[in-house]
Amino acid sequence: MRSPDEFDAFYTDARQRLLLQTYALTGDLPAARAAVRDAFVIAWHHWRKAESDPEAWTRPQAWAHALRRHSARPWHKEKTEDPEVRATLDALDTLSIDERRILLLTLLADGTPDEFAREIGVTRQVADGLLQSATTRLAAASGVPPAQVGQLMAPLERAVAGTRFPRTTIVRRSGITRRRLHTAAGVLGTVAVLVVGGIAVSSTDGVRPGLDRGGDGGSVVSDEPPAPRLEASDMLTTGDFDKLLPARGWSGGTPNANADGDGAALPCQLQRYADPNSSTYLVKDFRAKTKPGNPRRTATQTVEGSDQDRAAERAYRTTLGWFAGCTQGRTQLVSTHRVRDVGDQAMLLVLRDWDGPVTIAASVARTGRFTTALVTTATTDAGPSIRDNAALLARAVDKVCRLPEAGECAVKRPEVRTVDPVAVGIVPAMLSEVDLPPVGRVSQPWVGTAPREVRQNFAATRCDEATFRGKGWTDSTTRTFVVPGARLPASFGLTQTIGALPAAQARDFVATIRSRMQSCPERFPGTEVDLVLNRSKGQIDLSVWKVTVEIDDNTSVRYLMALARRGGALSQIGFVPAPDVQMSDSTFVALAERSLSRLGRLPVPGS
Repeated sequence: MRSPDEFDAFYTDARQRLLLQTYALTGDLPAARAAVRDAFVIAWHHWRKAESDPEAWTRPQAWAHALRRHSARPWHKEKTEDPEVRATLDALDTLSIDERRILLLTLLADGTPDEFAREIGVTRQVADGLLQSATTRLAAASGVPPAQVGQLMAPLERAVAGTRFPRTTIVRRSGITRRRLHTAAGVLGTVAVLVVGGIAVSSTDGVRPGLDRGGDGGSVVSDEPPAPRLEASDMLTTGDFDKLLPARGWSGGTPNANADGDGAALPCQLQRYADPNSSTYLVKDFRAKTKPGNPRRTATQTVEGSDQDRAAERAYRTTLGWFAGCTQGRTQLVSTHRVRDVGDQAMLLVLRDWDGPVTIAASVARTGRFTTALVTTATTDAGPSIRDNAALLARAVDKVCRLPEAGECAVKRPEVRTVDPVAVGIVPAMLSEVDLPPVGRVSQPWVGTAPREVRQNFAATRCDEATFRGKGWTDSTTRTFVVPGARLPASFGLTQTIGALPAAQARDFVATIRSRMQSCPERFPGTEVDLVLNRSKGQIDLSVWKVTVEIDDNTSVRYLMALARRGGALSQIGFVPAPDVQMSDSTFVALAERSLSRLGRLPVPGS
């Protein structure tokens, strides 16, 4: 016997929370209200299934209905005069659906991280990565510290506070009606299957199945153009690998839709599909024969089809962002390359997983509504062949570009050009964990603090005393990177501070710091300063110093400092090692070069 009193209490208690969640998910209040109402109707229909944990059972129903209603009217834009509400909705719109779901569950729902991961259909590790990415991107889009993103929900909560819902008796009556209709439909459906089942089974219209994203289960007649579809023949073959990426012979698996497992088909992948609404998806694995003692070589290709051009562009950016800001273990970005004349957009990134070590070449391209990613790996320190991987990406695009929904094809031997890294992180002008090299025998990954306004510059030495504050300075920001759990001294870490000045003032600042570093041994006896690198050319300055401070006759401290300028944008890095955990001069210089390449994204006064 179902209990109306229990359902009524649940309806009264939970409806406002579910409305806030669905509104934040879609930015569409009418769709959210209708979806929550329908979800409670379904909950009463299935109350015996739902009553053990009614909110956890009803929430996915509400969210799915809200997304379906909202996607049915893509022209909708919430009409609100509240600038805080509009700002929050716009910021949430920069996140992928899975990022939004895990963030809203964490901020607005009761449950554990493991339960939330299961609800969105990913592993705990993938969910943690999605939550970190969502928090970072929402904070950047809203201009607030990551710790304060929860406060962004307050304007939405006020916006839904006055929403009226139907009486609980109406909801329960609708649930009973729905149950009766479903019973009648089941009887009629059985008869229909018996009558026309043979026709359905023997259909030869050539329609290929796409992804099922939780629809109602019925067929829908639409005037929309057909969604893109993929066949196994649209993917790379072992012959393509044998020709373009020579090894001792490649073998390939059977393409599949990545519907099973945790959805991480590629290294660094944060969600099952880059386009949550993609209509078709295939993944295929490859492996080269390996002699004992030789590097093991593997490859994975994915192809994803989107229903709209803008969705495909977002899918390309999302896929590229997985690799550009990889949060997997101790993975480091080595180099970034633009691949010209391959589809509509194409990039190739080289990464290294130091836990292996494994070298990774991650290529991503878009042609029309299709995004393809190709990842090749080798258990070696040696870098991959950039040109061979680019040629293989070109072949992958050529396999897809003949489809009606595709765009540009590719040239046989595309031009590859090294470029600045793709923007990642809360402050794209700063270093991220993916930029940092391994140190010593430490096996744990680097972790960065949240970027914050400069109050004290911990990247500075007593020689230079740079503050990054005062007249003319803008966007002065600092953050520190440490290795938690590695049992290192509290002094160990790497700090970066950035800021911008008018170009002429920035040049004077660099000259002042260089002068202070040169005179430091005279001003502070017992201090040695070795100039490791000093480069100036046009808008670029880069200097690296090794500083040794004598504490007593038997003890001295050695640390590294770098100063970079790109126009009016400035960066200072300070690294304090531990006795057994050092960073070589050449490794630190490479890190300083990376900081210089990211500085181009810092706004400069007067530019």
